[in-house]
Amino acid sequence: MIYRIIAILILVAFYSFYFAKLIIQKQQEIKTNQMGTGNKPKKVLLIERVMSVATIMATIVGLVSILFGEVNSFAGFRIASIVIGVLAVVIFAMATITMKSSWRVGIPEEKTTLIKDGIYRFSRNPAFVGFNLLYLSICLMFFNIPLAIISLWAGVMLHLQILQEEEHMQKMFGEEYTEYRKYTYRYFGKR
Repeated sequence: MIYRIIAILILVAFYSFYFAKLIIQKQQEIKTNQMGTGNKPKKVLLIERVMSVATIMATIVGLVSILFGEVNSFAGFRIASIVIGVLAVVIFAMATITMKSSWRVGIPEEKTTLIKDGIYRFSRNPAFVGFNLLYLSICLMFFNIPLAIISLWAGVMLHLQILQEEEHMQKMFGEEYTEYRKYTYRYFGKR
């Protein structure tokens, strides 16, 4: 029972940062959620919409697995999943806080600021890293085939979204983004 509670607390903490950021920016009259909307190429809209479905499904299947699934019998996996889950929350929180008012869900139509400090010194996409770690955490703790498939699908869609966003950032920020890419890895690390 304790592992179910911990997993739910990790999910709640993670999505609390997500929804709090949406609410705060809405109060500042910033349209944060631009996923699958706007005047974007059809391919971009399609990937954004499919990614949205995949991440929602991963969260739902993850929650069902937490509530009704079997806790992994290996103590090492349970401990690792808790550590990874807490890391997911910390990384995601740092990403949303560091982005300030430039944070968007989906490719923005308006120009934002290129953020290269804070956690963005070590990852060009820390919010996506947070999502992937969250899915990994739940999979390790409550492994089942549907959860693994949905989590893998969500991870692939997040990667495709990253590729689209990086292309957009290159167009928007040009040489500044090229330099940033030279020294900061897509997922995590510095050169």
